[in-house]
Amino acid sequence: MPTATPVPPRLALLYGGFVAGSLDVLAAALINRVDPLIILRAIASGLLGRPAFQGGLPVAALGLLLQWAMSLLIAAIFVFAARRMAWLGRRWITAGLLYGVVVFVVMEYVVVPLSAAAKPHFTALSLVENLLAMGLFGLIVAFFARGVGRRSPQAA
Repeated sequence: MPTATPVPPRLALLYGGFVAGSLDVLAAALINRVDPLIILRAIASGLLGRPAFQGGLPVAALGLLLQWAMSLLIAAIFVFAARRMAWLGRRWITAGLLYGVVVFVVMEYVVVPLSAAAKPHFTALSLVENLLAMGLFGLIVAFFARGVGRRSPQAA
């Protein structure tokens, strides 16, 4: 089976982070049936608490910046791992889905509880929807990272 064309890790994490992060906001808006600006304010509430929901476009812009920062970090972790474990690139679909579940667990049980944001309450349906959304997030990150491969000795 042919392998993906080598991609500079910097581009893999930028594309993966920005695309997955942006689509994650839209997925959250669809799941919660609200305007994406409300989702962005909810993200900003991680820093600002409940007052973020009274904010306007500047608060939503802060939410978008925070979303992209987290998404770039999440993508960077996967790209870093994919450069060291070739199977992540070869089996990028499986790796991406698993990574999405790991990201969901870390976000819901570590990041959100440490933030000023309200703690989410999941129904069975919303849990499945959120896991599917994070699976998609992981797939997008893994798709862009599938060609990063191992570092060559010259590139180190």
